[in-house]
Amino acid sequence: MTLFDPRSLLVESRIGVLATIKANGMPQLSPVTPFYERESDVIYVSMTEGRAKTVNLRRDPRAALEVTAADGWSWATAEGTVTLTGPGTDPHGAEVEALVDYYRAAAGEHPDWDEYRAVMVSDRRVLMTMTIDRVYGEKIR
Repeated sequence: MTLFDPRSLLVESRIGVLATIKANGMPQLSPVTPFYERESDVIYVSMTEGRAKTVNLRRDPRAALEVTAADGWSWATAEGTVTLTGPGTDPHGAEVEALVDYYRAAAGEHPDWDEYRAVMVSDRRVLMTMTIDRVYGEKIR
């Protein structure tokens, strides 16, 4: 019998649910497209400034990300502390460069980097970097 490795599920997953903490202490859940970098044990998510998850993380940087296998029979949760980079105002500034690096790692080359950079500025995109403190999960079948 093979042991279940929840980090492997983090690597495979392209959709998850990010849990942040509202001002009243209740959880706030958002569907996100995470990218897990196993070598550094860090999760990246691109998000928009002003959304509930971004506001919550600026106030309290603790978060959890849950992913589920396509068949529904296994899941993994990563918990950690988040840093936010951006939003940037310069398409070639450090904040946008961080989003470019994220995109390259997660999806490869973009067909039009100038367009991508302009959209990151106009959409007020922010890069979430979660340093993982704990990972757990289960394979039910």
